[in-house]
Amino acid sequence: MTTRDGSVSDGHPSGNGTRLRLTRQARGFSQQQVADMAGVTRQAISGIESGASVPSLRVAIALSRALGLTVEELFGTDDTVVPVAVREVAPLGSKGARVTLALVGDGHVAMPLRGETVTRAGFLPAGGLVTEAAADGGRQRRTVRPVQPSRPTLVAAGCDPALPLLEAPLGRLDPPVAFTWWPCSSREALALAAEGLVHVAGTHLRGPGTEYNVGPAAGMLPRGGEVIGFCAWREGLLLRPGLAGDICGVTDLAERGLRLVNREPGAEARSLLDRELSAAGIKSGLLPGYDTRAAGHLQVAAAIAAGLADAGIASEPVARAYGLGFIPLAAEHFDLVIPAGQLASREVQSLLKVLSSAWLVDQLANLPGYDPARCGERIATLPRGRQPVTA
Repeated sequence: MTTRDGSVSDGHPSGNGTRLRLTRQARGFSQQQVADMAGVTRQAISGIESGASVPSLRVAIALSRALGLTVEELFGTDDTVVPVAVREVAPLGSKGARVTLALVGDGHVAMPLRGETVTRAGFLPAGGLVTEAAADGGRQRRTVRPVQPSRPTLVAAGCDPALPLLEAPLGRLDPPVAFTWWPCSSREALALAAEGLVHVAGTHLRGPGTEYNVGPAAGMLPRGGEVIGFCAWREGLLLRPGLAGDICGVTDLAERGLRLVNREPGAEARSLLDRELSAAGIKSGLLPGYDTRAAGHLQVAAAIAAGLADAGIASEPVARAYGLGFIPLAAEHFDLVIPAGQLASREVQSLLKVLSSAWLVDQLANLPGYDPARCGERIATLPRGRQPVTA
């Protein structure tokens, strides 16, 4: 039986309705909003989503146009889902590997769900599955079969474990924006931003003198961009419980032969350690564990708390969270660097909106060791091919 909206009632449930519902919800639309865009009634949308009716060709085309998909993508079977070409933020692994999928600029990017990126106290949902084996282990263009409807997603890279706090306010926008975080060093984050693989890079790189982020960002983003404040913290030496009263700096570590957990090359924490060792006249090879490579601040603290190392360089908020001793070595700014090509995107405009929200500032302020005074403040503009202009 054909309804007045052009849908066909057959009384049997349909998987197509589930896909319509998921796509609508991913884009943040109500049933009424989709109905208005497609020129049908809300009851027609409800009937299709519940499986009580099947859309006619006219309604299917109208809904697909309203949601920016083909009829096959919206109402086809799983076999009709066409893999999309992606650029890899990091090597994706073998066929069938789970990945996070997002649009950045005009194309899709994919991030592997493995190791440190697979969990935030539980498995994260995948956006797609890799469709073929890699030719080699390097980063390349691949194809991924989406396993859920795409939605606007802010992709951020950087090492600050407070970055996931952005997810909640972004999700409360109307329509909402999703969030995904690629944890990595500051230099890697800027490199990914320069390649157009992320919307925003979080960095705390020391430039000339005591300046942070503006100089390094200008050197790595020749097309320009914006530097926006996020927070400030102290970075220093984390110590396992019981050592805090006996250790005053890296000299004591070397003299006592204590084991270090280090960060990867490109991390400001590793650079800070190197500066401290150089100032004390200590060769890095004298420190056991110097060649280790922890992937972030939390990983440094976790290794020390687990008894795998005696000390390491990380931020004060992490030291406090793990109950470790802390010796401050530098006062740092963690800023968000946005490439010029991403500034007008919906994802970045949504980010700029939530950075000034009282909710986010309060959350940062309630984390011991964080200073959110510059959160959302424009720090500098990085003009194309010229020296940066500080705000």
